[in-house]
Amino acid sequence: MQTYLVGGAVRDKLLNIQSYDQDWVVVGSTPQALIKLGYQAVGKDFPVFLHPTTHQEYALARTERKSGSGYTGFDCYFAQDVTLEEDLIRRDLTINAMAEDPSGKLYDPYGGQEDIKNKLLRHVSDAFVEDPLRVLRVARFAAKLHHLQFTVAKETQQLMTNIVDSGELETLTAERVWQEWQKSLLTADPQIFIHVLHKCSALSVIIPELQRLFGVPQTEKWHPEIDTGIHTLMVAKRAAQLTTEPAIRFAAQLHDVGKGVTPEEEWPSHKMHCHSGLNIIEKLCQRLRVPNQYKELALHVCKQHSNIHRAKELKASTLLRVLDSFDVWRKPQILQQVLITCQADSQGRLGHDSTPYPQRDYVEAVYQEALAVNVQQVIQDGFSGKHIREELNKRRVEAIDKVKQNWLWD
Repeated sequence: MQTYLVGGAVRDKLLNIQSYDQDWVVVGSTPQALIKLGYQAVGKDFPVFLHPTTHQEYALARTERKSGSGYTGFDCYFAQDVTLEEDLIRRDLTINAMAEDPSGKLYDPYGGQEDIKNKLLRHVSDAFVEDPLRVLRVARFAAKLHHLQFTVAKETQQLMTNIVDSGELETLTAERVWQEWQKSLLTADPQIFIHVLHKCSALSVIIPELQRLFGVPQTEKWHPEIDTGIHTLMVAKRAAQLTTEPAIRFAAQLHDVGKGVTPEEEWPSHKMHCHSGLNIIEKLCQRLRVPNQYKELALHVCKQHSNIHRAKELKASTLLRVLDSFDVWRKPQILQQVLITCQADSQGRLGHDSTPYPQRDYVEAVYQEALAVNVQQVIQDGFSGKHIREELNKRRVEAIDKVKQNWLWD
């Protein structure tokens, strides 16, 4: 029995970046032998075991044969005669098809080191096309390694397009699609995930709501980049620079989806996009089973980002209604999440990445003054029943109005 560290841990070690998981492959053993040694069986589709001490995952070396549609349509073969090279060739990318033995010796039968040197994401074999999930995985790795200047190899890009054309991409479950999308939101450049899927035509299948934005023009005065899809990528990039919170990054990517349904005769105006985008986000989140915290923030941003941008022009009573819509009195964290996303939207435009966004500080100041209005004082002043809310709102509007009168805009 021989054990090898494989996959991401080996790749990340060579790239000198932090690795969070360690996966091992076992050559020359059987399930019975591992169980006898104290390993715990946990794999359902193929034999995976937890080490008795470290609890890391150890999988028996295996081969796969396509036997059906989708990413689950495979028959696995595992036995003592399966070699390390046979196990590695079934993997997606060459940089993920390397192994290291306990002495530190590296095994690289398919050129992973060379592709690291050339900063290429390249498939291991033509069997790449048998698993549609690999389209999303490559897009995610492109996002993860973009800061190191990695790009998708042209021949791999073509195979990804072939998978899309085959219809296999449609077999992916909602859970797997969201899992890859969510993982991409944790990378340094989540916008690259969207870009790569768009480039190979997979976005129209996976997230058609975003695909529809490409080619849709906007008013050049406000959007020098013009194309709504390009703007969305720029906003996603700026959001990733401002925060690591995946929910904010998600909301940034979806903030303009309403523009994708604007009739062509109304272009480049998108006056109703803040409203039309709400139903689109609801359906998308339902289809992909997106967690409520992501959906809730995306809806808030979609509905109110234009108001936040125009905060200087809004009446005090309108600003209060905006704050009420976020339920900031019970969920104060949402306001900062919305404001960061709106800042990303404003700065995610050609030539605007360093343009100040005073609306963020202004709305925060408005909120703090309104929050300082004490409801207990309202009650002590003799108000009761529905009149408490009426008086509370009145005093909050007065507090907000003072901020408006005293705020100095550059």
